Amino acid sequence: MAKSDGCAYFKRTSLFWIITVTLAMAFFTGIVFVPEKLPLQHLGVFGSLCSHLVENYSDLMYKGWLAAWAVHIFEALVALRTCSAKGISSTSVRCLWFVQTFLFGFASLGLLLKYDPERPKHH
Repeated sequence: MAKSDGCAYFKRTSLFWIITVTLAMAFFTGIVFVPEKLPLQHLGVFGSLCSHLVENYSDLMYKGWLAAWAVHIFEALVALRTCSAKGISSTSVRCLWFVQTFLFGFASLGLLLKYDPERPKHH
């Protein structure tokens, strides 16, 4: 999915990171907003830890959830700036980098940071 034209370079993050980050953020959202709907009692020690955090530190969990999304927004903005620095000028491709980085964080931003438009790829 990577294009050879430097102004339109985009590479999708791996399926592993898509699934991992999606499940982690979904679980974190569930812990913060609807912990009673999650089967924490079936998750062993991890479920006990989550129950303890929900019961005793719910305000801190909410702040952590907000911080996690704030970090993703910051990473997405860094991706836009990095696109400019690396000569990626296509608006649609820049939007793809922004959305992908917002959703999957450093798993996406890392791909963009590794991209070196000066060095041609050898296939």
